[in-house]
Amino acid sequence: MTAPIVLVPGFWLGAWAWDEVAAALRADGHKVTAVTLPGLESADADRSAITMADHVEAICKAVRAAGAPVVLAVHSGAGAPGYGATDRVPELIAAMVYVDTGPAKGPLDPSFEGVEKPMPSLEKLAADENLTGLSKDQLETFRARSIPEPGAALREAATLTNDARLDVPSTVVCTGYTSAQYKDAVKEGQDWLGGLTELRDVTYVDLPTSHWPMWSRPRELAAIIGDVANAHAGSSKSGSKAQA
Repeated sequence: MTAPIVLVPGFWLGAWAWDEVAAALRADGHKVTAVTLPGLESADADRSAITMADHVEAICKAVRAAGAPVVLAVHSGAGAPGYGATDRVPELIAAMVYVDTGPAKGPLDPSFEGVEKPMPSLEKLAADENLTGLSKDQLETFRARSIPEPGAALREAATLTNDARLDVPSTVVCTGYTSAQYKDAVKEGQDWLGGLTELRDVTYVDLPTSHWPMWSRPRELAAIIGDVANAHAGSSKSGSKAQA
């Protein structure tokens, strides 16, 4: 028995980004679902009306479909809708895993005005993010398969009204930055980590590598997520607590 696992990728990515991690988890006996968020299905998808609420609901749909409380692993920009999902269905989330991200509060890019935000050039990506351990082929695949992010989802914040989310056990996997740097950023009040000031059960795990550890260290990341799923096997939460 192990908790089902739902994997959500960050900006510009679909479910395919988790392929190596998902394969490693399934080989260890885990039930895994990887999610492509609305608007990220293809380059031709209509992103003009996609909202943050749509992204939250897509995650909640995958969580509900699992049939048991899940371990929800969210990467990078998916930290915001992932945290929103814990507010919507806390009773169905046994634990959270934030992969080089955190439970964001507030919009991710409130000043962005466009309909969609394409992935930047690899040169700009290298200037802004940790690419340690990523091969040239992996980066070229990322660039070739990237899909623009819906602009409205960047400008909007996930709705947070249910205090039951505060009791969802959460693991922060620190890859592009160390756990010490994460904790400093929390103290500085950075919005993308805002929920870490209020969550009641947070564990930090250091996995030094790129911001995309599903490619640079997939087996190690799978082991961390799998351990959380094993620790929460058969987890259930009462409806009364979820509605507290």
